[in-house]
Amino acid sequence: MDPYEEGKRKYLSPLDKKEAEPLTPVEAFVEVPVETIEPDTEADGPLFPIATLLEHLTELRKQIIKGLIVFILFFIIVFSTINSWFPYVTRGHSLIILGPLEVVKFYMTISTTLAFGLSMPFLVHFLWSFVKPGLKEEESRFLGLYAPVMLLLFLIGVAFGYFIVNPLSYSFLVSVGAANFDVMVSANEYMHFLVMTTVPLGLLFELPVVALFLSSLGVLTAESMKKIRGWSYIGMGVGSAVITPPDFISQLLVLIPMIILYEISIYLVKRIERKQIESTA
Repeated sequence: MDPYEEGKRKYLSPLDKKEAEPLTPVEAFVEVPVETIEPDTEADGPLFPIATLLEHLTELRKQIIKGLIVFILFFIIVFSTINSWFPYVTRGHSLIILGPLEVVKFYMTISTTLAFGLSMPFLVHFLWSFVKPGLKEEESRFLGLYAPVMLLLFLIGVAFGYFIVNPLSYSFLVSVGAANFDVMVSANEYMHFLVMTTVPLGLLFELPVVALFLSSLGVLTAESMKKIRGWSYIGMGVGSAVITPPDFISQLLVLIPMIILYEISIYLVKRIERKQIESTA
């Protein structure tokens, strides 16, 4: 049997193709739309214009240079007058130095710390000058109103730690050690203790402003703060134990202002919410 017999082929060669059927008169006059796939054209330009980016970097560089100049000037002033203000920092306590190089290290550390603290208002102003053009109107108004308040609360917290927490806790700890030991305090240990009892309190005193900021974002409400009041007190107790020296007096002196600030935060948030309700009514 011939496998290539007409109508009985089982194997077709590549040349055996079906002839296209002729178009009907209707199909001949109908145009079939041809879809053309256009290649994806990606934007050749960068996500951020290079000119704008360079302008921002130039402005940031300018503000950083200003901040460094102010910091260096304060550092020179503080370091050159260290003998005049040093007794106010040590409060007349007898301190020891454990090596000749420790004197230079101590003077550099304390001068750097004080210079940074004195230049902080200027640094905040330079940072504000750089950030302000890119903020929304509401964000700009909020930061412009509360930035000075935050700085003032920070200074109040540092002053509270310097004049109240530090002397009381230092005297208590030294008296406890003097019962069985000859207490000798090194200059570096004293500076560490001084910073530990002042700077964290400055940050904690900004709690009301942080609460108002979270309230403006809708994250925090007065009712939610009341519900978690007990857990907040426990957290503040743990926090006061961490950031203060390991004595009950220091922890109590820090915990009481934290509780008062928390209650003030609830009052301020509640007052803001009441004003928002009255404005929308």
